[in-house]
Amino acid sequence: MISTATQIDITLENILEFEQRYRATFINSLGGFKSLALIGTKSVNGQANLAVFNSLFHVGAHPPLFGFVVRPDSVDRHTLKNITETGEFTVNQVSAEFFMHAHQTSARYDADVSEFDATGLQEEYRPGCSAPFVKESAIKYSARLSEKINVALNGTIIVIGKVTMVSLPSVCLMPDGHIDIEKAGSITCSGLDAYYAVRGLGRLTYAKTDRFPQFLQQKTS
Repeated sequence: MISTATQIDITLENILEFEQRYRATFINSLGGFKSLALIGTKSVNGQANLAVFNSLFHVGAHPPLFGFVVRPDSVDRHTLKNITETGEFTVNQVSAEFFMHAHQTSARYDADVSEFDATGLQEEYRPGCSAPFVKESAIKYSARLSEKINVALNGTIIVIGKVTMVSLPSVCLMPDGHIDIEKAGSITCSGLDAYYAVRGLGRLTYAKTDRFPQFLQQKTS
């Protein structure tokens, strides 16, 4: 464990005085490790689009809902535009084998350029979904737009999607429904540009007030 002997305290006033890019990097890293995914869409004109997001979060299981955050619509947001117009999109987890390709999708390509073509990732299509999946992704799912929420505080937009189909390796699906993303090779990220491999510590029993949790499954390596 890192020593706290040289711990520093940074106030809100300090943060607001940071240089713009420094502040963005600092605050983006503050939330810790995040869910990382490529979101695939297709325009009404049939143009495929792919963009990396690190803001996915669980909303509910019945119906199966999740959300992600889109930055203020001050420039063209092709992913948001396509989802709004077609109502469909895919979510594709990222592995170490293609994380640099995933990162490259954050470049500001023109609307008529496919990030699949630009980065070398492969489009994949499944029945019932017009949006492209990432062939290289092990765990992926399709979704339909359920709600858009405008955040007045800073102009960001929260997109809520409903899961319509999930594709994953059978070895990753545990008997109780748990998905072992480590077995799929999925990775995580911190901030805007730092990527990390996943190593599980274990699964714990349901927390009770009268007992300390025990391991349901403990990782040994």
